[in-house]
Amino acid sequence: MLYIVGLGLGDEKDITLRGLEAVKKCDKIFIEAYTSLLSFGISSDGLSTLEKLYGKPVTLADRETVEERADQILTAAAASDVAFLVVGDPFGATTHTDIVVRAKKLGIDVKVVHNASVMNAVGACGLQLYHYGETVSIPFFSNTWRPDSFYEKIQKNRALGLHSLCLLDIRVKEPTLESLCRGKKQYEPPRYMSINTAIEQLLEVEHNRGESAYNEDTMCVGLARLGSEDQKIVSGTMRQLRSVDFGAPLHSLVIAGKTHPAEEEMLDFYRHSEENNHGTV
Repeated sequence: MLYIVGLGLGDEKDITLRGLEAVKKCDKIFIEAYTSLLSFGISSDGLSTLEKLYGKPVTLADRETVEERADQILTAAAASDVAFLVVGDPFGATTHTDIVVRAKKLGIDVKVVHNASVMNAVGACGLQLYHYGETVSIPFFSNTWRPDSFYEKIQKNRALGLHSLCLLDIRVKEPTLESLCRGKKQYEPPRYMSINTAIEQLLEVEHNRGESAYNEDTMCVGLARLGSEDQKIVSGTMRQLRSVDFGAPLHSLVIAGKTHPAEEEMLDFYRHSEENNHGTV
C-alpha cells in the first residue's frame, strides 16, 4: 500500500489524525521536499522533529528522487506499506499525480489523506476562493532566461474580474549549468523567491509588454509563511508591497481582480501601513 499524506502548511503538528495513523503503520516513510517546504524543511532539525513525532526514520525525497527515481518508492510500496509525505495537499503538484498513476498501473493500492494547501488557505486574506482565476507560477529570471507566459494568464483573469494566485519559485537542489556541461552534478544554493522579487519581475514584464494587464497601482496581497504561527499578510498596491519586509520564506502573491465590498472590508484589516512594513501581521 502507498499512502500519500498531506502535511498541511505550518509545522509537524498540522498532520491530520488519519494521516498520523497511516504514517505510524507504515514500514517506510519518505517526505517530498522539492515542490514546497514546511517551516521545519528549512531548519536544520526538521527531519528529527518529524521522526520524534512518528517514532520512525524519515527519508528525504528530493527532486531527483521524486521525478527521476520514483521507482525506489514504488518498489518499496509493492512489498510493504509506504508513506509518501507531501507538504500541503497531495494533489498540489502534478508530480504527485504522476506517482499515483504509476502506482495504479503497477497494481499498487493507493490511499490519499488530504490536508490544507496554499490553494485554499489563501482565503485567509479575505479574497473569496470562487473569485480566483487560473493560478500562475513566477520563476526566477536569469540573464539568459526571462519567461513571461504567466502574463497572458494574469491578463485573462483580470479581464474577467478574477483574482490571480501567484506561486513563487523555489529552487532546491538545482544543478548548476557548468556542472551539467561537465557531466558531474553540483548544486546551486537553495533560493526562495520573495514577494518583492516577484513584483519587480512582474513590473518588468508589464514594462516590456505594455498591454496594461496590471501596473504599480494594482491592488495585491502578499502572504508569507501561510498557515504558520508567524504568518504575515499585507494588502496594498504593487508599489507599496515592493518595499515591505515579509521576512523568511515561503511567500505567495495574489493580484486582485474586481473586489466585492465584503472582500474589501477584510482586506482593510491587512492594509499596508508604515507600521506593518516590518514584523508580523
